[in-house]
Amino acid sequence: MSQYYNPKRTSNLFDPNSKESFKISRSKIDLFLGCARCFYLDRRLGTGRPPGFPFNLNRAVDTLLKKEFDAHRVAKSRHPLMEEYGIDAVPFQHEKIDEWRDTRKGVQYFHELTNLLIMGAVDDVWVNPQEELIVVDYKATSKNGEVSIDADWQIVYKRQMEIYQWLLRKNGFKVSKTGYFVYCNGRTDRRAFDKKIEFDIKIIPYKGDDSWIEKALLDIKECLMSDQIPNSGQDCDYCKYRQAVKDLEK
Repeated sequence: MSQYYNPKRTSNLFDPNSKESFKISRSKIDLFLGCARCFYLDRRLGTGRPPGFPFNLNRAVDTLLKKEFDAHRVAKSRHPLMEEYGIDAVPFQHEKIDEWRDTRKGVQYFHELTNLLIMGAVDDVWVNPQEELIVVDYKATSKNGEVSIDADWQIVYKRQMEIYQWLLRKNGFKVSKTGYFVYCNGRTDRRAFDKKIEFDIKIIPYKGDDSWIEKALLDIKECLMSDQIPNSGQDCDYCKYRQAVKDLEK
């Protein structure tokens, strides 16, 4: 990783004197909410957190799920999981569905009040008979017991869902408050690996509330416009590490 990681960059930084819109991704909104200091160092000063290692197995699960649901998208039919969970919907067919799922493009909306271009890449979108769009997010893990979205740290998942719902609403679509997490849990109770991993799949409904987003965007813009580095988030391990290193170097 160190061979390719450049901790300092000069491009794609926020310039408070620029009139151009500035792109903020869903993940950067979440970064701000977790630690305004890390966000400012990244977007304003050009020093981001070290990247994590890629979760290639999770990506493989995402890709295979998309292929499955895309087959039903073309056929305008319900996936067996939808039938199993009593979800009256089909995968949404739209000319921009591939763009919406592209991490370089995603669903975009220009927030005029802050001059920020907000974007986020969805995993999938379904549609119900009321013509409401349903945001769907794929998750993959391997743990004993049932998967859920009840842990404190999974607020990240919920905010992710709400930002996607907000983006689609701002693009003029009628969006259901209820979205779904398609959660795949790799089983470890098999006798042998046998060159495959088997998954239990659970669909978890979640009723989103995007009322927090407008204030968050205003706070983000205020943060970016400031010449003062903000305080760190209360539970930011990155800031704690930097401070510990500073203390030792003294």
